[in-house]
Amino acid sequence: MEFGNSKKVTILIAEDDDGHAELISDNLLEAGITNPIIRFRNGQETLDFFFGASAPTSGECSPDVPRRVEGRAYMLLLDIRMPKVGGVEVLRQIKADPQLKNMPVIMLTTTDDPREIQNCYALGCSCYVTKPVDYQQFSEMLVRLGLFLLVVQVPSLNSR
Repeated sequence: MEFGNSKKVTILIAEDDDGHAELISDNLLEAGITNPIIRFRNGQETLDFFFGASAPTSGECSPDVPRRVEGRAYMLLLDIRMPKVGGVEVLRQIKADPQLKNMPVIMLTTTDDPREIQNCYALGCSCYVTKPVDYQQFSEMLVRLGLFLLVVQVPSLNSR
């Protein structure tokens, strides 16, 4: 089942750990989520998707990274600790952009530092979820996240 009512919401996963990315995708599928999923391996790829060559930290865009589609609905699952550009900086740039600021961003990370959590909420994250260290608990948490996503409404991106 797709979430977001009749709108086709694309789930974006910004996660550098291959095992975590696969676990996230697999468990969302187990929860019944059939939405398209795009995975980014670092923060720069995530920014390139949204901003292209105009990304504030971009030198040269990777030709392998797809680009966002105006009028499409996206939800970003964002890790904090990533190579090239960290998740907090990605969050900052997304929430500073008028076309992207209403897009849901769920921080999905191992970091449980209260200052980091407060900072992410202050920057505009929609939700902050700490990844359990235990594999089974992590899997169960992802299934619950998937069930949550089934009832969430997600706005489409505004046109530029």
